[in-house]
Amino acid sequence: MELTALRRRLKITIEASPKQVLSTDEMGSLFPKGTWVYLTDVGIDPLETIIASAAKLRACGYVPVPHIPARRIKSAEALELRIARLSAEADVDNVLLIAGEAERQMGPYSASIEILRSDILNRYAVRRIAVAGHPEGSTVIPADMVRASLLEKADYASNTDAEMRIVTQFGFDAPRFIAWADSLPAKGIHLPVHMGMAGPAKMTTLIKYAAICGVGASMGFLKKRGSALAALAMGFDPDPILQAVEDHITQNPFSPLQAAHIFPFGGLKKSANWLDERGLWDIKKSLYLDANVV
Repeated sequence: MELTALRRRLKITIEASPKQVLSTDEMGSLFPKGTWVYLTDVGIDPLETIIASAAKLRACGYVPVPHIPARRIKSAEALELRIARLSAEADVDNVLLIAGEAERQMGPYSASIEILRSDILNRYAVRRIAVAGHPEGSTVIPADMVRASLLEKADYASNTDAEMRIVTQFGFDAPRFIAWADSLPAKGIHLPVHMGMAGPAKMTTLIKYAAICGVGASMGFLKKRGSALAALAMGFDPDPILQAVEDHITQNPFSPLQAAHIFPFGGLKKSANWLDERGLWDIKKSLYLDANVV
């Protein structure tokens, strides 16, 4: 397969915090038009900030994909207000449902499947829906419950017109993540997988986020890679991980793995420049390859 064909097969998405979006003057020139930009929600931004950042992304020509944290939603009315405003003020039709890591459940929703079943997303024509995947397992949920939860969501997708996908936590063990994605169909989970990975960043920054996000096993894999990690000042090079994903989808065109989702721990501009240099994005021409892939 030619390189251009390979890259048209691989979709790239990226995360940003609402404050990053609102405070970055050159936001409209960072990514190609049509890029899916996930808006993080870690429980510190008020709804007004989330709405404003989603509207700015839409005005920049991107596709805003806000996180919807089930356990932090205080009521059905609060959920409907959030979705209604995102739809009306930022034309949002694409979201990521997460359970949310709140210490306690703040309202009626204990899991993202409950939001799916509420039909609120459908009423506002939000039919492109991502759910979380944990190739390394969860630090707080037993493995069998994680599998059962994904199967529930896959069953939901098969009985609706929702276009659903799985977006994984970031990690560094590409073979393990790829094997996890390819194992899903045999478990009855037929959803596209977008593999989470870190963009270029300092090693110390990655170690901090790995500890916060519970990806210690994958971090352990990274540390075993050898002497390159001895010089922390050199930083993390994500090229080998992305190359592994590219190689896999070239050799396995029917793999559930369809995209790479970038966690830009080293900053939005650094990740954008890296992707541009690799030829996966052409920022100057505003060319986004495969923008219609799920």
